[in-house]
Amino acid sequence: MRLSRLFPATLLVAGLVVAACGGGSDSGGATTAGDTIAIDSLPSTTEGTVPESTTTEPASTTTEAPAPVWPLTGLPLTDPAGLTRPAVVVKVGNYDAHPQRGSLAADIIYEEIINANVSRFAFVYHSQSASEVGPIRSGRRQDVDLFGAFNKPVFAWAGGNKTVTAEVENSDLVDLSQFRCQGTCYRTNDDSPSEFTLMFNVDKVFALTFENAGVPQQQFAYRDADEAPAGTPSAGVNLKMDSYKIDWTWNAGTGLYDRVQNGKTDKDRSGDPLTTNNVVVLSMVYNPGISGSPDAVSTGSGEAWVFSGGTMQHGTWTRADRTQPFTLTDDAGNVMELTPGRTFIELPRQGDTVPK
Repeated sequence: MRLSRLFPATLLVAGLVVAACGGGSDSGGATTAGDTIAIDSLPSTTEGTVPESTTTEPASTTTEAPAPVWPLTGLPLTDPAGLTRPAVVVKVGNYDAHPQRGSLAADIIYEEIINANVSRFAFVYHSQSASEVGPIRSGRRQDVDLFGAFNKPVFAWAGGNKTVTAEVENSDLVDLSQFRCQGTCYRTNDDSPSEFTLMFNVDKVFALTFENAGVPQQQFAYRDADEAPAGTPSAGVNLKMDSYKIDWTWNAGTGLYDRVQNGKTDKDRSGDPLTTNNVVVLSMVYNPGISGSPDAVSTGSGEAWVFSGGTMQHGTWTRADRTQPFTLTDDAGNVMELTPGRTFIELPRQGDTVPK
């Protein structure tokens, strides 16, 4: 590099020497001794004739990788080892007289319609756990489609009829019914009827190794914690889950949504009210199923609402197949973002959702 920089100055000296020593041209004007320029009077080619380098270091394009988050909440990852474990989906009964247990530790909760015009929950655990979750109830055929997006989750349930059992056993859900729960399920000693006494210890489920289970993929897009929520201001939403009337109300004081079921505050068996950071409402078509139990059509597309941070976004849910999460886009085609935290997914029939 240095030789190439010196080359122009050296050429200049050679040119001057030729001019000093050469004869006249055809146009006349011979050079005289007085016109001769002494070589030692020229500036040195090594002092001040080399231009300063204009080379600049390229701007760094390295950016810090985003901080890792829990895939089902978007919250900062607190236990890297937790990312190697599967999601655990637990089917839980929804009864006013027999409150659910373990609801506030679930990352995601689904509420789906089943037979007898009632609803049932599915608690999805990954970033947190609970030692007592229930009452555990049976599954439905629609569960195989709904929970396929969690990448081979452990499915903790009471069992089901032959058709549903075969559907689960032949799917990529890891079957952990009460008949094969490996010491992770138990009965309570209270005076409740037997259908309300079966519980799962999710702490013990996480301690087991399941060769066929996978790590869940992220289900939703989340806004930055310091970013204002998109949408229009909204107090919440009222909806029907067949015979159940559900009311979600934004609580600005706590930054959470409060749930009322059939006119009463919905509480966990611990006594704590059931709350969430986000309410996602996905309008469903329910086809007739076996034994009078409807089957939600959870692939394709439908109407969607996102309630988050005291705002409402309206749009569409789409899902190409059962192994993919729901994609939520607003009416302008933008991806709808949630607040990092817990999410409650409501699956009402078409026409049964009324934003406040």
